[in-house]
Amino acid sequence: MFDRCIYFNTTALARQLDRVWTAAFQPFGLTPPQGFMLRAVLARPGLLQSELADELKIARATATRGLDGLEARGLVVRSKSSGDRRESLITPTAEALEIKDALNAASGAVTQRLQGVFGDQVFAGFVEQAKAIAAKLE
Repeated sequence: MFDRCIYFNTTALARQLDRVWTAAFQPFGLTPPQGFMLRAVLARPGLLQSELADELKIARATATRGLDGLEARGLVVRSKSSGDRRESLITPTAEALEIKDALNAASGAVTQRLQGVFGDQVFAGFVEQAKAIAAKLE
């Protein structure tokens, strides 16, 4: 019935991928959104909250909620930006830095596994197509 429906098929795929990433981030006590958010902060310590939202392609309010959870777990610290007091600088804590390599390795293992299932070309092509489609909808 929904064979040609982009919404149905992409959300069905998203649910399947969510289960895979949930298992990958579970040992760290993180949800997939928290895991990717923390990885972004670890990759760019001191980035602004607005930059984080842009990087993850989420609303600022969604970034705030995600950061609330990471901050409550002691994984990030928010401080006011000297340039714009309405902005927060996001910095990983020592605890976050301790799990950085393992978190990236867990994520890399999922990517490798999916590349093995789909093949490198199909995997890379799908990612590029998904990004191109998203860009056209912006």
